[in-house]
Amino acid sequence: MRICLRRLARDERGATIIEFAIVAPVMGLLLLGAFDVAHTLYMRAALQGVVQKTARDATLESGLVGATQTALDNKVKAQIKALANNGTVTITRQWYRNYEQAAASKFEPWTDTNNNGTCDGPAGSTPGEPYEDTNGNGIWDSTGGNLSQGGAKDAVLYTATVSYPRFFPIYNIVGGSKTTKVTASTILRNQPYGDQGVPKVRNCT
Repeated sequence: MRICLRRLARDERGATIIEFAIVAPVMGLLLLGAFDVAHTLYMRAALQGVVQKTARDATLESGLVGATQTALDNKVKAQIKALANNGTVTITRQWYRNYEQAAASKFEPWTDTNNNGTCDGPAGSTPGEPYEDTNGNGIWDSTGGNLSQGGAKDAVLYTATVSYPRFFPIYNIVGGSKTTKVTASTILRNQPYGDQGVPKVRNCT
């Protein structure tokens, strides 16, 4: 019995299997995480590329036509569906008068007479604070953007967002969201095929 115990104590056969059983779950988790991150990065790069191309096509004069915009948006959706066929793609356009306003989603310029940071309406016989109605909708907007392609020389913020279930079930192990959301956007100016619209000066109500 003693001899058998000594032999068993010195026997290292099967040690590799035990080490593998300890290391394998950790390695598997790291690989799943790496695959998930890599796919997200690839999706972001692909989405940014197709957004840049589509936004350039949309800045042509023909891009103002509704049917053309729909066709361009469908191209974006088709390319993204090739990578995630169960994904949901959302596309928006917002136009501004210049790049600065588009990059900052800047409010419509107004004269803040009472320095309270809001375009206020009339007080008694005093008219409301004047503002430039950049998007021509008759009201002061804090962002200044309008959900369309705009007109000649307008800067357009084109944004595409895709949301899809994760391909790798890592969320079952570490927790977190079961979906991945990727967004790409670009700002381009419409072709100068005409004069840019001049905003009317109105008073806040």
